Amino acid sequence: MGASQTRTEHKYQDLADKTGFSLEQIENLHKRFQQLSDNEETISREQLDSIPSLANNPIRKQIIEAFFDKRNQHQNEVGSCEEIGFEQFLMVMSHFRPPSLKTTEEEKEAMRKEKLHFLFNMHDTDNDGTITLVEYRKVVEELLSKSGDIEQETVKAIADAAMLEVASTNVPHMAPDEFYEGITFEHFQQILKGLEMETRMHIRFLDVDTPTLRCGKSSS
Repeated sequence: MGASQTRTEHKYQDLADKTGFSLEQIENLHKRFQQLSDNEETISREQLDSIPSLANNPIRKQIIEAFFDKRNQHQNEVGSCEEIGFEQFLMVMSHFRPPSLKTTEEEKEAMRKEKLHFLFNMHDTDNDGTITLVEYRKVVEELLSKSGDIEQETVKAIADAAMLEVASTNVPHMAPDEFYEGITFEHFQQILKGLEMETRMHIRFLDVDTPTLRCGKSSS
């Protein structure tokens, strides 16, 4: 019993070093993972898709896919998984962890860039390093899907106008016949420059309030 507990503590400590979560936070997240996975070692898209609080989220599909996207699992790999284990689950959850009072400016900037990469990956679905107009239209369509009956042509017009504005901002001297291939990560960073997202980017759909999942000791 003692040896098993020691192995678990060592494993949790390794995960704490990788994610910034405390041992207590990791234990709580593990309990939630077991609930979602029915005490299995892995979890599927279908199990995440069954979470009631996700039902009306317009970007539910992107959120779920983000958990199975290897780019978000700190493994320097691309592609997607059919199922994920607890460590992969925890790595994705770490993107939502806000900075603590002890976080340095350098660490905050690194966390911000990591969060931006996570958001970018959600929309760059084919992993080509660019959010294309087709991908952007899909995002707009899903965001507007809860706004009643909006014709496809209207959705297309909104997405095209938004992309044109992005193009004019990122490539101000683009020739009339020049084709804007899409939003690169550098453009994406520029678009969101000045937006305070270090503490705003969090989720509650797992019944775990990530604003409380800070570095070090968990909030009471």
